[in-house]
Amino acid sequence: MSRHSQVRESSQLQRRLESLNTARELAEGVLPDQELQSVYDILERAASRRSLSAGHTVVGFFGATGSGKSSLFNAVSGSGLATAAARRPTTSQPLAGIWGEDGSGPLLDWLDVKERHTLPPVPGLADEGSGLVLLDLPDFDSTRVENREIVQRMAGMVDVLVWVLDPQKYADAAVHNDFLRPMASHGAVTLVVLNQVDTLGAADASAVMQSLEEILAGDGLDKVRVVGASALTGAGVDTVRGAIRNVVVQREATTQRLAADVAKAAAGLARASGDGEARGIKGSSKARLASELATAANVPVVVDAVERSFKRESAKRTGWPVTRWLLRFRPDPLRRLNLGKADTLPELSRTSLPPAGAPERARTDAAVRDFADDASAGAPGPWRAAIRGAAREGREQLPDALDQAIAGTDLKATKRPLWWILFNTLQWLALLLAVGGLGWLGVLAILGYFQMPVPEVPRTEGWPWPTLMVAAGVVLGIVLAIAGRILGGWAAKARASGAAKRLKAAVAAVAGQRIVDPVDVEITRLKAFNAALKAARQT
Repeated sequence: MSRHSQVRESSQLQRRLESLNTARELAEGVLPDQELQSVYDILERAASRRSLSAGHTVVGFFGATGSGKSSLFNAVSGSGLATAAARRPTTSQPLAGIWGEDGSGPLLDWLDVKERHTLPPVPGLADEGSGLVLLDLPDFDSTRVENREIVQRMAGMVDVLVWVLDPQKYADAAVHNDFLRPMASHGAVTLVVLNQVDTLGAADASAVMQSLEEILAGDGLDKVRVVGASALTGAGVDTVRGAIRNVVVQREATTQRLAADVAKAAAGLARASGDGEARGIKGSSKARLASELATAANVPVVVDAVERSFKRESAKRTGWPVTRWLLRFRPDPLRRLNLGKADTLPELSRTSLPPAGAPERARTDAAVRDFADDASAGAPGPWRAAIRGAAREGREQLPDALDQAIAGTDLKATKRPLWWILFNTLQWLALLLAVGGLGWLGVLAILGYFQMPVPEVPRTEGWPWPTLMVAAGVVLGIVLAIAGRILGGWAAKARASGAAKRLKAAVAAVAGQRIVDPVDVEITRLKAFNAALKAARQT
């Protein structure tokens, strides 16, 4: 493999690792902790392995008791290390044969391999500086728990896995279910050796090899290389050496191994997550949510109070001065709700609206639930639950937030129309005209009562001016009051309509802050998770 290709593969691996880590971080609190911890462990191992010697390829020999794993290790390495080690108390520990010692120390420390031996060149396998590390590992079916733990740990750390099977136990469910099948994504760095083929005839050996390949295909390892060999006779040993040498020479085993780890971890996240994207938040859904919350928060009650309050105030400002004072005994609908005050800080405002009862709470819950269900449609189970959970959490904060939003909305209750001033001025002028006429008539009446000379009053069409003044003042006041009431009704509806828009906007803002935005965060998180997972799985 060329240097340029190695750099490209390494860069691609780095991007996939970063994407996998992004997916893991995004899935925090959504997917099971066990799955996320597994991904974290893989990322940690990948970071550790990449920081160690890139010039060494670690090949582990795995096998069950009686498979001849150690004998094959000796045959391939051209040494008797495994046989010698078996007579020492450290037989349950990994044993390393090294070609190219420089830089292998920290790598073997990380692998926790204490038994290390530098070996001479082996034709067809490795030269002195090849950078090959062969590991003879404990039997994976050992009765000692420690041995099995070592094998499981090493299966997750070595660059290349050589599985040594024998004709008697090659189909054993333990090796396939516990090791080979879970490592199906690692076919590119896996070699399966059927050892002890010398115990079989030619026809039987072919049948067993075919059976093994079929079983491996069922494990998801249909493309893995299968080699027949005999550590005793040396048959197939050179083939095993050649396969290992090719891996070492190409210098891509570490990258392939880590890429396979990323693929496995990404596949695990994909299974835990499920497929799909959330439908997302639609404008119609937001509008329905805001409308339902506005109704549940008594916005119609406030709008009605705005209209009635304006009519009352309009009558006070434009009604007949003789009778308008009676309106002071009628309470202001807005003041009864503790609304419409101009000198109250919005953040300290609270209304006197009736607290939400069971119907209002049910309506609010249904609105929030329907919104979350609509937005999360199409999302996989765990993410749909997260989206709904975000909506439910915001739901708990709604009552107080909505009440404060309504209290802080400018209802324009203190804004006085200019026509009120005109009507009020005309009303007082009409009243003064009527009072002036009455005063004139009163003076005439007093003069006549005391038999004093009564001056002639001006007349128009036979009607005395004082009488006309009284009639004109009263009629004008009544007409102005009726016109003011009609105009006030129209203006009240306009004022209520404006208040309704502002109140609904305030409710929509609360819904956006407490419900829509948190839901959108979860939907965006799912979209980013799927994108990161896709990038992590791309090869």
